[in-house]
Amino acid sequence: MTFSLTVRDHIMIAHSLRGEVFGPAQQLHGATFLVDATFRSADVDENGIVVDIGRASEALRDIVGELTYRNLDEVPELAGVNTTTERLCQIIGDRLAEHARGGDLGGAPLTGITVTLHESHVAWASYEVELS
Repeated sequence: MTFSLTVRDHIMIAHSLRGEVFGPAQQLHGATFLVDATFRSADVDENGIVVDIGRASEALRDIVGELTYRNLDEVPELAGVNTTTERLCQIIGDRLAEHARGGDLGGAPLTGITVTLHESHVAWASYEVELS
C-alpha cells in the first residue's frame, strides 16, 4: 500500500544549455515550468495525512522562489550545471528531501518524493528521491 500527496507550483527562469544536441537552446532563452512535487508514504499518520499540504506547498514555493525570475547561468551554486529540465527536477527534489529529512513537512514517514517539471503540454521530466 502506498499513499501519495501532490502539491503544485511554477517556475519561470532564463538559461542556456551547453551542447550541440540543444541546437538553438544553446542561446539564452526563457522557460516556464509547472512543478509537481509528489510525496509518498507507506501509510498516513494519526491525522490521516501523508504530509501537511500547507507545509509542503510552502517548502516547494520557497525552493522555486529562489530560482524563479533568475538567469540560472548566473546563479553561483549552479556554476557548471547544465540546467536541463531533468537537472532542475533533481535540484528541486533534493532540496525537498532535505526538508523531509529535517521533519519540516509534518505527516507520516515518507518513502519517497517525485518532482515533475512540465515543460509543455506534451513534454515533461521527473526525478525520484527514495527516502527510508
